[in-house]
Amino acid sequence: MKINRLLEIVTLLLNQETVTAVELARRFEVSTRTIYRDIEVLSSSGVPVYTNRGNGGGIALLEGYTLNKALLSKSETESLLLAIKTMGATSYPEADAIIEKIGSLFKGDPALDWIEVDFEGWSSKTNEQDRFRKIRDAILGNKVISFDYINSKGAGSNRLAETEKLIFNTSTWYLIAYCLKRNAHRMFRLSRIKNVQITDQSFARRQAPEYEERATHPAPLIDLKLRCDGKILSRLYDTFDGECIRANDDGSYRLVATIPEDEWVYGYLLSLGSSAEVLEPEHIRTEIKARAKDILEKY
Repeated sequence: MKINRLLEIVTLLLNQETVTAVELARRFEVSTRTIYRDIEVLSSSGVPVYTNRGNGGGIALLEGYTLNKALLSKSETESLLLAIKTMGATSYPEADAIIEKIGSLFKGDPALDWIEVDFEGWSSKTNEQDRFRKIRDAILGNKVISFDYINSKGAGSNRLAETEKLIFNTSTWYLIAYCLKRNAHRMFRLSRIKNVQITDQSFARRQAPEYEERATHPAPLIDLKLRCDGKILSRLYDTFDGECIRANDDGSYRLVATIPEDEWVYGYLLSLGSSAEVLEPEHIRTEIKARAKDILEKY
């Protein structure tokens, strides 16, 4: 993106007295004409950048200039702040240096504290808090990891995997990796990964399938309809879009949502206890009734 290139050009000029248009063009893989247009944009934005011609010449900033917010729009500033906060939350290796380098840009700005990002969760244990960082380090270092994994059917196994990417989707973290046990790309739910160890084994990244194709055996979709007490309204809003929830005349609420039918659905519905009743589909009502009976027989 152009804004990223402009910001990096200014950062380079702050750290180097002079740089040539050819060097910048080569670095960003654009033409020198594009670089000169970027310089014009920076100049018109109030950045005191100038060019010297001849031997030893090039592009430079006026001595004593420091980066200011004239370069960034409000939305760009907020996006950059979110990126900085996210990097800090994951303890990204370069985060401290980057924050220190551009910290003066936002010094004293109340917008700096508008968000706090914490990937660990309120109840994380010390040994679990390290899991995210280990996987991150393995991804950045192209290292194979070993870990214990519990699949959706409750079966446990030990895996070796070439780490590729962490994805946050629908309030859950997933690891995309090439599983050396299955010899195929797999999507692992992060909460089911335990005892992560980074091995000495390196790997070259493989051609991965598109993200949408990585999830194997997707659960069928169902049209779920619930009747719920008002006391669990907050839990409904925690999980579903507000458009799915409607108030009934008697003070109860009706939920209508299209969701995958998997073990999560049954666990969620049972966790609502007597405060919710499944209206449809009928087979979900039957399954919840059978599971509730099973639970009752154990007590």
